[in-house]
Amino acid sequence: MDNWSTGDAPLGAKEETALDEDLVPAGKIGDGALEAAADAAARQIPPLWPLSSSVAVNPFLGQTTQTLAETGARLARLGDTPVTMKRSWYRDRIAAGTIGEGDLAAALQASPHANAPANVMALRAAAAKERPEPGALPTIAELAARATAVDWPGIISDRFGLWAGGYLDQGQALWAAPRGRSAWAAWCAYATHDLTPEIMGLKGFAAFVADAPERPGEAVARAARRLGLTDAALDSYFHQLLLSLGGWAQYARYELWRAELAGGTDSTLLDMLAIRLMWEEALLARHEAAIGSEWAAVRSVHETPIVPSQDDVVDEILQEAAERAVQRELAGTLESVTPIARESRPAMQAAFCIDVRSEVFRRALEAVSPSIRTLGFAGFFGVSTSHRRFASDVVERRFPVLLNPAVGSASGGQDDADDDLATRYRARAKRAWGRFKLAAVSSFAFVEATGPVYVGKLLRDGLNLHHHAAPNDPAPRFEPELDLESRIAAAETVLRAMSLTDGFARIVLLVGHGAHVVNNPHASGLHCGACGGYSGDVNVRLLAGLLNDPKVRSGLAARGLVLPDDTLFVGALHDTTTDRVTIYEADVAANDHAADLVQIRKWLDEAGRLARGERALRLPGACHEGDIELRSRNWAEVRPEWGLAGCKAFVAAPRNRTVGRSLEGRAFLHDYGWRQDSERGFPVLELIMTAPVVVASWISLQYYGSTVAPETFGAGNKLLHNVVGGIGVFEGNGGLLRAGLPWQSIHDGEAYVHDPLRLSVCIEAPREAMNDILARHEGVRALFDNRWLHLFALDERGRLAWRYAGGLEWEPVETSAMAADLEDVA
Repeated sequence: MDNWSTGDAPLGAKEETALDEDLVPAGKIGDGALEAAADAAARQIPPLWPLSSSVAVNPFLGQTTQTLAETGARLARLGDTPVTMKRSWYRDRIAAGTIGEGDLAAALQASPHANAPANVMALRAAAAKERPEPGALPTIAELAARATAVDWPGIISDRFGLWAGGYLDQGQALWAAPRGRSAWAAWCAYATHDLTPEIMGLKGFAAFVADAPERPGEAVARAARRLGLTDAALDSYFHQLLLSLGGWAQYARYELWRAELAGGTDSTLLDMLAIRLMWEEALLARHEAAIGSEWAAVRSVHETPIVPSQDDVVDEILQEAAERAVQRELAGTLESVTPIARESRPAMQAAFCIDVRSEVFRRALEAVSPSIRTLGFAGFFGVSTSHRRFASDVVERRFPVLLNPAVGSASGGQDDADDDLATRYRARAKRAWGRFKLAAVSSFAFVEATGPVYVGKLLRDGLNLHHHAAPNDPAPRFEPELDLESRIAAAETVLRAMSLTDGFARIVLLVGHGAHVVNNPHASGLHCGACGGYSGDVNVRLLAGLLNDPKVRSGLAARGLVLPDDTLFVGALHDTTTDRVTIYEADVAANDHAADLVQIRKWLDEAGRLARGERALRLPGACHEGDIELRSRNWAEVRPEWGLAGCKAFVAAPRNRTVGRSLEGRAFLHDYGWRQDSERGFPVLELIMTAPVVVASWISLQYYGSTVAPETFGAGNKLLHNVVGGIGVFEGNGGLLRAGLPWQSIHDGEAYVHDPLRLSVCIEAPREAMNDILARHEGVRALFDNRWLHLFALDERGRLAWRYAGGLEWEPVETSAMAADLEDVA
């Protein structure tokens, strides 16, 4: 890469700053080491999606090849970041008997670390003491702050945040920053005119930046030499500097993620590394006499390998014990399932997203009538579409962020052209009015002249008198239209992936989900993660149209998938905040099913009432099910719903393994029948393990990280949030961009509502088939080998029978009702 030339560059005027002198003896850096270390550090940073389409992200994405203890040692050294709860959290559970002696012993035995406690007694003794505060290595900025009593880390965060908010702005700013320059070039132009560092004591900083190399790679090379860095120190130090940029580095990682997914690249994150190094270089030059020896000591630690201490290992074992305790409860729930008699042909089948919130509604719906059967499938329903909403040219990526779009779509057709144009005119007028209202010159006059006009709206909104309708654009269509063979192939793939190949009801409801809330910057995070942070209405409506197409059905029959003539697929949308379901019956020819739909609406209304009643017991301040809908319209409500808080398990098995038992809205439920899949070489199992399971792990670990390390991986207090650039939020009026979940999403004000547990993945399939998939997908295998996820095989009765022990090895799970000769599903 041209940006990584290591040639020297002139340093500018000498004056009194000493910014142009070599600072310390040059370190030894091998050819290509800088570029490799910078790239490795960049990949240690998790991506952050913008607020308009935010999805859950595993904050430990860059550490999945390491164990929890190894990750704990790394993040403690570089960011003072814990990776488990305080030991008092585990002690409380041990004292209450939630974590038993057997859980501690099993977790200790499973530890791969040589410096684990010798026995359970030693483990208990270690758990009885709080671990020492980690104490991260100081950056040069922190050393300078100690020496000068000037908050240089805070100043860097503030100045960097002000620049980044403008440079990365996604349309929020009325006066946008200039475009068309790299982040490095844009920052250099900004910093040469920013006098704040010089006012605070960093004399000559603007001139120093003005004389910086044109290429960020050259700036990194120069800084590395002048700071005396060696190959051994680069990875650790570069990772620490990117961590210190918080959500800004994560958003730049998102830009790199998105570019690489499309086959390109993006240099923003590496430019940010160069920017942060410039600050370090300048501060060391200015204060070398005061901090030079301390920096040498810090640098020597960066050169040493990161090895977990016994405290790191103890914390990992305690976390594993907590998870094994919950797995025992899950095993008991699955053991106790009693088969429920079902009618031969259901009156309705309803396919929901695997989202844990759907578990509550599915259970309620099945309780309403024995003639109802529900299924679980990833919420984008196999339709990876780049979609344009009605009267809009904005492309919405309604599919998992792990994938590229397979098709395009748009709402409305030629018949809607006049409405489309009228809607566009109204939208333009509204935008122009909004800009006039907010502009610097006209805003004050606007309030004086037209403020009273808004009294009615303020009263309606403030008193929760407004009502919200579900998304209801004209029916979406594929754009461009798919050829018949592609439509048939897509329909077959989706039906087989859903394990829905026979026993069709008269009505098959395809239920996506979304969430309506007000005054919530993180609203898209409550939508469907499988739909890229959007609601699932477009995907289900497209799929329903595909499966109702007579030509597609004829092609499916030729492939052995016969859909009854009286089976109608209908799209619907489940609002997870209010538990109300909207049916898009106008999309389909439903005259022959009018009576069925009348009955279905009654069932859905009753199920919604039951689900709201259950959810009201968990939401603070909700006395009964009637309070739930009001929360979605309340400007001041910081907890309109709990989202996916509490998630602990992923189950891929036939629904009859879990039907009739409450999983408390804490399990992802994916329908899967391995026998029919085995005839085709387990393609559906491979899809489940490499896509829905990975997405679920991102969700689980985002909640985990936001709970155990809210200062690093959480978004802070909603009451203090200010949106910046349409990207994310400040906690306050500046500083670092905050990523992750707000505090109110994991805590009810008195206690945690989310237990930080790594997800237990339970699949009814042969172990050999799962091993084959793990062997071919190194990244997925790393998640299980390093226990970021736990993997279990269910037996033919749906019980937890085998635990994946790592290295493609399995061990039997002992449960109370299991015979000595465990049945092998293989």
